[in-house]
Amino acid sequence: MDHCKTVVALRRCVQYNRAEISEIIDDIVSFLGITNGFHSKKVLLKPNLISGKGSEFCCTHKTFIAGVALWFYEQGAEVLIGDSPAFGHCTTVCRQLGIIEEIKDLDVRLIDFSSAVRKNVSGNAGVNIATPVFECDWFVNLPKIKAHNQLYVTLAVKNIFGILKGTNKALLHMLHGSAHDDFAGIILDLLHFLPPSIHFIDGITAMHRSGPLDGEPLSLNCIGGSMNPVALDSALLELLELEKEKSPLWRVAAERGLEGTQWDKLIFPFLSPADFYGAGFEAPARLNGIRFNPFRFLAGMGKRFFTFFH
Repeated sequence: MDHCKTVVALRRCVQYNRAEISEIIDDIVSFLGITNGFHSKKVLLKPNLISGKGSEFCCTHKTFIAGVALWFYEQGAEVLIGDSPAFGHCTTVCRQLGIIEEIKDLDVRLIDFSSAVRKNVSGNAGVNIATPVFECDWFVNLPKIKAHNQLYVTLAVKNIFGILKGTNKALLHMLHGSAHDDFAGIILDLLHFLPPSIHFIDGITAMHRSGPLDGEPLSLNCIGGSMNPVALDSALLELLELEKEKSPLWRVAAERGLEGTQWDKLIFPFLSPADFYGAGFEAPARLNGIRFNPFRFLAGMGKRFFTFFH
């Protein structure tokens, strides 16, 4: 294997089966070049848990999360699951989605992102990054493949936005959402704050045509993994037969010359993106604006308040 290249592992998986997903994760990790084990390491799994009341396809599937958690648990890791949902808290959403039931036999702890560390990113924007991100030994990103009406698609890089605590995400939309590329730059800046990380994406059943909450299911039968989220996104945009330049996140990453955007530097030890052609994934033809107006922001805060106390 050419170690100057970035590994992107793509595997076929046609059903949500915890044991099968765990075996696939084992195969993927064996090709990622990780030399240190996970025994006694604190591992934070960060799925996409946007809401507990939408379609099951808008979030990382409960069995996918459980399969990854099982693998790290069997390595002897201390496994945590945390996220900052758009509505509600991680523990509440996990209960609503059946995740708690799915992992009840594992020694896995759910955490809410209740504290944060202040950092600065592009455009002098201040971000509140959840403290557990800085306290873990490994950050394991578990995004969902889905369409996104503002950023074209949600893949590995977009899911990193969820490391921000609570209302900070909505404030960034309102204060720094004047241009898609500027907002994409803020999300890409968050990659600099991650500890050692792995990115496994749930593409068994994707969500397309609209998103991030209200799309339609589409069988892709795919699990992807990489140490580099930009590289994983490059591979997945190709797999979905989408124009990479239409994704603001990928476009800005390419303009910055980030590792993972150069196609000849990617290596696929299992299947190639072309092996998944023909699935028919549809992304939004036109993107909505990023900025939340003040009325939407206040409405969102009201909904968050109601969710918290109910």
